[in-house]
Parts: sequence; structure tokens; C-alpha cells
Amino acid sequence: MSLSGLNSLYREVILDHSEHPHHKHKLENSTNKVTLKNPTCGDVINLEINVSDEKITDIGFTGEGCTISQSSASMMTDVVLGKTITESLEMAQIFSDMVMGQKRSAEDLEKLGDAAILSSVMQFPARIKCATLCWWALRKSLGEEVDD
Repeated sequence: MSLSGLNSLYREVILDHSEHPHHKHKLENSTNKVTLKNPTCGDVINLEINVSDEKITDIGFTGEGCTISQSSASMMTDVVLGKTITESLEMAQIFSDMVMGQKRSAEDLEKLGDAAILSSVMQFPARIKCATLCWWALRKSLGEEVDD
């Protein structure tokens, strides 16, 4: 596929997740809940998760933000639903490494599903926080220390 074809695919996936976000809803009784804000861009992510037997059994997000933050949240919720806490935190680390330009194996990137397409965000430093905000919310809601 040509570079212009890849750019077109990239835009299509990002726009689809932004315009038709998956799992964008509140949960009735979440076991884990966190709100994070990106003051630079105005993004707000309210992440709610149900965890049972160390596994994410339901996930939802609400909030407002730019196309990158909303599509990243949609992609993230898709990929971690049904995963264990350990698997989800590993994916959050892989995503963070990827957008910061650190090399990860193709096998690691496959774990991210559609979210791997956001690797080009590293070319736009101002957009990195937009893409990672939901992943930080995931980490924080699952008990990891994160700077917000």
C-alpha cells in the first residue's frame, strides 16, 4: 500500500472511532472509576470499569475532547475488554512506549488492535497527551501510580 493509501486508512480509522466511538457510555455500577483532564487541549476522559476475578468484564467512557483523544479511548476500550488487569496494564505500557517512539515488537503492537495505528502521533508531540490520556486513566483506575 502506498504512503498516501496508509495516510487515508489512518484518517478513516481515526475518524470512524471518533464519530462512532465504541463503549462511550456510563456504567451502572462500576468497580473502578477515574476522571483525567488534559488542560492543554481541554480533553476530559471519565473512565468506568467493572473488574471481576482480575478481568475487565465491562468498560465505558464519557467526556469530551479532540478527535485523537476520543478515538484513542474507543480503541482502548475495545482492546482491553475481556482482558486481565495484567494484560491491560501491559497494553497500556506498550501503547505509551509506542507513541513515545520506543521500539516494540510487531507481536506487542498487534496486541493493541486498531490503537497501533496511532503510532504516528509521536511525530506531533502536542498530540501525545491526547492519545495517551485514556491509557493513563486505565492505568490509574487499575491501581497504578500515574501523573495526571
